[in-house]
Amino acid sequence: MTEVPFFTAHNGFRMPAIGLGTYRLNGDAGAAAVTAAIALGYRLIDSAFNYENEGAVGAGIAASDVDRSDLIVTTKLPGRHHESARARVSIEESRYRLGLDATDLHLIHWPNPARDLYAQAWQALVDAQQRGTVRQIGVSNFLPEHLDRIERESGVRPVTNQIEVHPYFPQEDAVRLHAERGILTVAWSPLGRAGELLAEPVIVDIASAHGITPAQTVLAWHAARGTVSIPKASSAAHQRANLAAAAVVLSPGEVEAITGLGRPDGRLFNADPAHHQEL
Repeated sequence: MTEVPFFTAHNGFRMPAIGLGTYRLNGDAGAAAVTAAIALGYRLIDSAFNYENEGAVGAGIAASDVDRSDLIVTTKLPGRHHESARARVSIEESRYRLGLDATDLHLIHWPNPARDLYAQAWQALVDAQQRGTVRQIGVSNFLPEHLDRIERESGVRPVTNQIEVHPYFPQEDAVRLHAERGILTVAWSPLGRAGELLAEPVIVDIASAHGITPAQTVLAWHAARGTVSIPKASSAAHQRANLAAAAVVLSPGEVEAITGLGRPDGRLFNADPAHHQEL
């Protein structure tokens, strides 16, 4: 079983460098994929209310023989549930769907600043943590001004910010800011535009030098930068290969070369958190 490094947040919360993304892992097949991933050594499972698969994820966890205390199960509060009362119910419903005594890590999925309710949503997570129904709380797709506001108004700093990060969009400023504040960066879509990205000569050359695949090279790049990655994989072969990337050590020069692939238009789609609305 691959030894996966852990990264530590400002409050001592620890996350493995590689977890399992579950977007589009639904139903019986999704549950089976989660169970298989846990058997292979995954200890971080990432879901969301809007993925419509919390039930499948929960079933996959229940079918596993790994001790529940060894797992970190993440889910996310949707934009339509930011108002205080709706947020409380949504948090509780996610826990019931997952079939857990408490969610290990609950995030606000997007800030939706035009609606300006994300501070209410954050306070609802703070309250849930105080009640014990949520163990750790964080955010997703938050910009520095959003992070500043929720900490200023609540006195509580998130342990994570899950954002788009991949070699075409390396988010150097955000990753640096998070590290300074002890907020763990979690990368969604860590392989970016996989077809195009994985054919980049610099990635192919580094992969060849280490005897690994281009996808493993990109995941090793994330780990070298202290960024948690959550690639989705339904097959055991891909799950095993992704997890094995945690053991790959890239040189500083190789990390810099991959980071150099960043582009001003590197986002996968028009999802600037300053304007994007997710409901």
